[in-house]
Order: sequence, then C-alpha cells, then structure tokens
Amino acid sequence: MPRLFVAVWPPDDVLSLIAALPRPEVEGLRWTTRDQWHVTLRFFGSVELEAASAALRSVTATSTTAVLGPETGRFGRRILHVPVGGLADVANAVVGTTEEVGKPPDPRPFSGHLTLARARDRRRGVDLRELVGTPVAARWPVTEVCLVESHMNPKGASYEVVETLLLGNPRTLG
Repeated sequence: MPRLFVAVWPPDDVLSLIAALPRPEVEGLRWTTRDQWHVTLRFFGSVELEAASAALRSVTATSTTAVLGPETGRFGRRILHVPVGGLADVANAVVGTTEEVGKPPDPRPFSGHLTLARARDRRRGVDLRELVGTPVAARWPVTEVCLVESHMNPKGASYEVVETLLLGNPRTLG
C-alpha cells in the first residue's frame, strides 16, 4: 500500500527564495532538498490510493493565499522549518472530510510549515538555535492541493504527486 499525504507545493519563485537560504554544514543535520519542499495538510500513512482519492474528491474548500515566514524557526530540537500561514481553513476542510481514511488525523491544531532540515540522531543534540531567525518571507496563491505518494529511501523521502484537487471546484482532479 502506498504512503500518502495531502500537500500544497510552493511555486518556483518561492522555492528559489528558500533555496537561497544559508545551509551551513552541521554534523548530524540533514537538509531537505527543493523537490521535498511542501506544506503537509494531512498525512494518511499507508492507505489504498482509491480510498484517499475518493475522500479528497469530497473536499470543499476555496483558494487562499499562503504566507511564508517571516523567519526560520524550529520544532523541538530536531526540525528546522519556515512557518506557512493562511492554510488553516484548507487543512481543516481536508482533515474534516478525510478523517475516516488512513491514520487518524493529528489532534493538534494545524501548524503550516515547510521543513528545511532534520537532526538525524535523537540522542545527540544538534543545536538549531544558531539557524533560527533567518528572515524569509513570501506569499503565493493556493488554488490546488495534491495527493502525494511518499517513497522512503536512505537519503530522505522522494515525493510523487498522484492527483490534484483544484480548490473551489471539489470534483476537479488532475
């Protein structure tokens, strides 16, 4: 069974802005790559593609504007990220419509973000504090969400968009 999630992908100009951020070599820290940069709205885990696709077709949400930044931050000791606002309504619509599919939705409130780096070893602390606070800001229109399959490998995950839902028209899939 495929590992699936629903995500928003930034446009090329925003990806270029993120790519320009400093990425110093830090032992124990693995930087994500441009092809991995997305905002996860809902993680399903291992689930049948048709079940996830059918649930996604039922989502009713309108287009919105994503707001990146204003600076890099961290989640705990392991994740360096950039916050992304403006997607809570879309995420809530996706979660509410798909809650019976796959892994139960995370009970915490949605916290939009794009992961920049992960510390590899949970036991050995990598100090992310020096990397937090780098200014980065952008806005982009969000007119679609994607159903994505995650392929795990030793260098990190690779992602394949398997379907696209245009927002504002819940029956339009690409």
